[in-house]
Amino acid sequence: MPRPTQVDPRGLRVAAAITSVVLAVALVAPQPVAVTLLALQAAIFAVSAFGGLQYSPYSLFFRRVVRPRLSPPGDLEDSRPPTFAQVVGLAFLLVALAAYAAGAPTLGLVATAFALVAAVLNAAVGLCLGCELYLAGRRLGLGGSATT
Repeated sequence: MPRPTQVDPRGLRVAAAITSVVLAVALVAPQPVAVTLLALQAAIFAVSAFGGLQYSPYSLFFRRVVRPRLSPPGDLEDSRPPTFAQVVGLAFLLVALAAYAAGAPTLGLVATAFALVAAVLNAAVGLCLGCELYLAGRRLGLGGSATT
């Protein structure tokens, strides 16, 4: 089995900060603008989740603009938990988009708000709820051992 990809956790927090801004604007924007922002953010989550974190536009921004100005990272993280977190974020945004399409804007706002809370926690204090969900699933034996 190949070794998991390692990622700089500071890049994950930068991506969460950008995501937080996008989702916060989507919450207060008129519905057509909100739906457009949510669709763009969902596409970014999809790229990260299914193509690899390194291909996300936010990751590219971190590598090219932010990372050169920082010292080397103290440690790297396994990419599997944050990749799973991208799937969770995508699921919430797909619910939001489906709700808007179905004429249920309140559900769209709630799903967006949940995603925003998760992004803000990650950006502000480094608590990745999707990562914690991934690790809890591993500890429960879903998808293998908790250490791999």
